Amino acid sequence: MDSIRPAPQDYAPFYETYIRLVGPGPIAEILHGQLAGTLSLLTTLSEAQANHAYAPGKWTVKQMVGHVIDTERVFAYRLLRAARGDDSTPLAGYDDERWAATWAVDGLALAALAEEWQAVRTSNVFLLRHLSEADWDRRVTANGASFTVRALAYAIAGHELHHRNLLTSRYLA
Repeated sequence: MDSIRPAPQDYAPFYETYIRLVGPGPIAEILHGQLAGTLSLLTTLSEAQANHAYAPGKWTVKQMVGHVIDTERVFAYRLLRAARGDDSTPLAGYDDERWAATWAVDGLALAALAEEWQAVRTSNVFLLRHLSEADWDRRVTANGASFTVRALAYAIAGHELHHRNLLTSRYLA
């Protein structure tokens, strides 16, 4: 199980925002450990709170959770491609604003979104736990930048922490 932090050359500079939020330890266990905290926080929210945006033009809590789900799937796909040695095909970026605008999460219960995120995260924890030592340093090019498997795993964890921090500081403050 990998507990080595990614080096700056393992990812695009933008991702430092997320990676620096992740504490020490085996990354698969960090991802697994985040489940309880985030699910606990989400289950305390009412549907009215989940449909709230903290400012005009900002996502609702449900849209933010949908964004975290989508982004985790994208990062995990990139990670899987790298881990399986498929480094010859550059992967495109994605438009998170468009994705958030087109996924009608307002018609879904927050509990359903939380359950979906839990399923996605659980799947990714299994993926990471089953990687070999050699897999962690494999690379993929995505959105014009090179990433290691290790960096993508940390980006998943840090992206979720970033949005959990926004939830507590801006939505629930």
